[in-house]
Amino acid sequence: MDPNKGRTDLINRWGPEQLRNKLNKETFRRITISFYRYIGIDDPYGFRNELFTQWKQLDCLGRIYVAKEGINAQMNVPEHYWDLFVDNINNNKYLKDIPFKRAIEDDGKSFLKLQIKVRNKIVADGLPDDAFDTSNVGNHLDADQWNRAMDRGAIVVDMRNRYESEIGKFQGALTPQVETFAEELPEVLNLLKGKEEEKVLLYCTGGVRCEKTSAFLKHHGFKDVNQLLGGIIDYKRQVTQKGRENKFRGKNFVFDNRLGERISDEVISHCHQCGASCDTHVNCANVRCNLLFLQCESCGQKYHMTCSDRCAEYVLATNEKKIELEKIHNYRPVKRYL
Repeated sequence: MDPNKGRTDLINRWGPEQLRNKLNKETFRRITISFYRYIGIDDPYGFRNELFTQWKQLDCLGRIYVAKEGINAQMNVPEHYWDLFVDNINNNKYLKDIPFKRAIEDDGKSFLKLQIKVRNKIVADGLPDDAFDTSNVGNHLDADQWNRAMDRGAIVVDMRNRYESEIGKFQGALTPQVETFAEELPEVLNLLKGKEEEKVLLYCTGGVRCEKTSAFLKHHGFKDVNQLLGGIIDYKRQVTQKGRENKFRGKNFVFDNRLGERISDEVISHCHQCGASCDTHVNCANVRCNLLFLQCESCGQKYHMTCSDRCAEYVLATNEKKIELEKIHNYRPVKRYL
């Protein structure tokens, strides 16, 4: 049971429009980062409250998950508070020296508010806590090691959801067509059946899903399990700084208001409505639908930023007509993604 229930000092009480207006009026720069750590946290609720109080004072925004198994954070920090934030991190016994991944394309508008939630797990895997030893992880490869392993024919596995890999992936990677990480673990095990002796490379956005997957595969007898150090985000930074070949094609999906950041100039996906080359994710403008899908500019204009004629009719309707349409249609998407 949540001991914070009923407390208003530990939550955000502003509405989306108020938050958006406040963010747009800011005259300073924000730095978007992500980080994670698997570490035993004795009191997740107490830890959550401590972070919320401290980071609210620093005007941080973001979405952070805390669990007994650790922390997974995507957030932004005002540039003028950056040094104080780093000091705050390094003075915390759970977070000291945690590595940050800085966003590749950052407009400072990645998050509207600060949300820190206590979850059963920082990455939901659908498995009992004692199903496998999450600390027995594979090897971490930097960009140079990763590229060499790819050149030598290692098996590359994308540990993200299908709507992520649709817009960007490493050449030749296995891309499980699943919607959640819990679905992905057994699917990857099935895809790799009989390859327990081969070299396996795992990658994801920032590393948190690969960390757990590498331990999962080792538990199931895989001998040479490796993951991309820092995920796609840090891979891009490394190859850019070192002038190395970028083997990632397309765009990297991110779970914030940006919905993506470009890793290479190639566009490998298509508009879900007309089939034109496109890798821009949008949420249907009909808030009762909110379907996540790919839409080109032309279809955005044609359908008024919605996923269908039915939803376009709704967003253009009067309030009276909306009530009538709600009685006729079920606007909730059958699935989260087209």
